[in-house]
Amino acid sequence: MSKRSLQIVTAILALVPLATGAIGMFGLSDPIYATMGLPRNALLDSNLRFFAGFWFGLGLAMMWLVPRIETQTVLFRAIWIAIFFGGIGRLLSIFLIGPPPLPFIGFTILEIVGAPLFIAWQTRVTKPAD
Repeated sequence: MSKRSLQIVTAILALVPLATGAIGMFGLSDPIYATMGLPRNALLDSNLRFFAGFWFGLGLAMMWLVPRIETQTVLFRAIWIAIFFGGIGRLLSIFLIGPPPLPFIGFTILEIVGAPLFIAWQTRVTKPAD
């Protein structure tokens, strides 16, 4: 697994928080939440928009990392550890509330299983060749 492959996959995955973060900035008017008919609630709307903005910023950080992927280990790991903990939160929701729509189960798997794999991949990329 090469540096170039890791850069390409990281750039593609960065599009997810960029796109969903931008859409999520609509708060309760986000198409996912709007279809649920949730009542207007300033606290929920504010939190949704905050986390969407944070998610968007994470996507920007991932894009910034792409050309520096072999030298920015701390930021790379911090991003994937944060994603891992997000997956833990989703897993708790599955156990406590019930399963979300199928795509979100896939996201949960990527977050929990993928995060350690991406960290290991980046570690291999940063090691000098023997």
